[in-house]
Amino acid sequence: MSFLDCSCISHAQVQPMDIEERYEDPSHQFLSCDGSEYTLQGPAGGDDVTGLSAEPAHYQLLSELGRGFNNLSQVTMARHIPTGQLVAVKQTNLDECTEEELLQLMNEVLLTRLFRHPNLLTSRLVFSSCCQLWVLTPLMAYGSADALLRTYFPDGMSESLIAYLLHGVLKALEYLHRMGYVHRGVKASHILLSGEGRVYLSGLHSVYSMMRDGKKLRAVFDMPHHSPALLPWLSPELLRQDLHGYGVKSDIYSLGIVACELVSGRVPFQDMPPTQMLLQKLRGSHCCLLDVAPYPLGELGGLKVSRSGVDSGIGESVAAGSLMHSAAVATALADRPQSPGPKNHSATLHNLVQLCLQQQPERRPSASELLSHAFVKQVKKHTRDSFLSLVYPAVPLSSPEDPPVSSPPGPSCHVLSPVGGSDAAWDFSE
Repeated sequence: MSFLDCSCISHAQVQPMDIEERYEDPSHQFLSCDGSEYTLQGPAGGDDVTGLSAEPAHYQLLSELGRGFNNLSQVTMARHIPTGQLVAVKQTNLDECTEEELLQLMNEVLLTRLFRHPNLLTSRLVFSSCCQLWVLTPLMAYGSADALLRTYFPDGMSESLIAYLLHGVLKALEYLHRMGYVHRGVKASHILLSGEGRVYLSGLHSVYSMMRDGKKLRAVFDMPHHSPALLPWLSPELLRQDLHGYGVKSDIYSLGIVACELVSGRVPFQDMPPTQMLLQKLRGSHCCLLDVAPYPLGELGGLKVSRSGVDSGIGESVAAGSLMHSAAVATALADRPQSPGPKNHSATLHNLVQLCLQQQPERRPSASELLSHAFVKQVKKHTRDSFLSLVYPAVPLSSPEDPPVSSPPGPSCHVLSPVGGSDAAWDFSE
């Protein structure tokens, strides 16, 4: 773990992490099979951080966006001073990490930097300074789908926006599955939207390799160490933990739960005790889209607005601070009727959810097959204006008024504090 050593131990102020020099990138084996769908080009426009410098003094910390990784990591919006580009910075105090936590950090960084796909939020600029590990990613100006639901779409999103989000997630899952990995953490808080309108799948700390000795296993048996908050999205076969194991179709089940989440703004099984949830899933009970008017929260019983939070995948709801209460948005939401008319969902959406939530994994379609589903195929190339119409009335995160530039980090090993205020206390640990 020498690449995680900090200056307190090695006396080196900054250590850029050239992981590609130590690990062969296998993605070309799968990208070559369809050059039209898989390319190695990085994110476009302001979503690219690979060209930024690995020097802490070049970053002005603006405002804290949240914490995570057992409260050891602080996620902050920052500005790269030489270029003015806004980024998200996750700083982790290595001195406070246990050996097991250091191994988790190392595995996550090594693994995510092997992936190259325009719909995956990966960590391509990582370095250590003093006793902190810095992980930089693009700033997700529209935050997560979960944050959008809770703030702007409490009764669910439009089918056009849902199809737009699911298309990006399916592209990411298709790539991961071809690479031989299962994600195991697909949920709305792991679906992120950049200011340019690109959909990203995050939460890559939960991915698990199905490759052994160069061959892809049909099933794996590892039980992820997840917070109970993630249980509603997990498939029956993953929760069952039997001799049959689970595979990449487990992610397809989670995608079906996400579709229900995006449609209604509520997560199936959310408030059930874990044992009852497991029994319901093993019996084949699954949620159906309710083509009825939404009820007040107090009358929903077990179905409530998702408050599941977000976990340590950097960038998750990283633009949650952008969901500010502007007067215009607050007025628009306040004028929304409490009991709108019944929502008649399309037959293609019903069919998509039904296919994803099949009890038997082998009966669920693959991510590649779902990309050809009628509901997903309705996604067209969006211009900037058409994308803005989909997410209206959501507004992107903007930089706070410029405070004095933060001082360059000194030799001491304390956690740097952002110069701006911390208005939102978002939890990145679940």
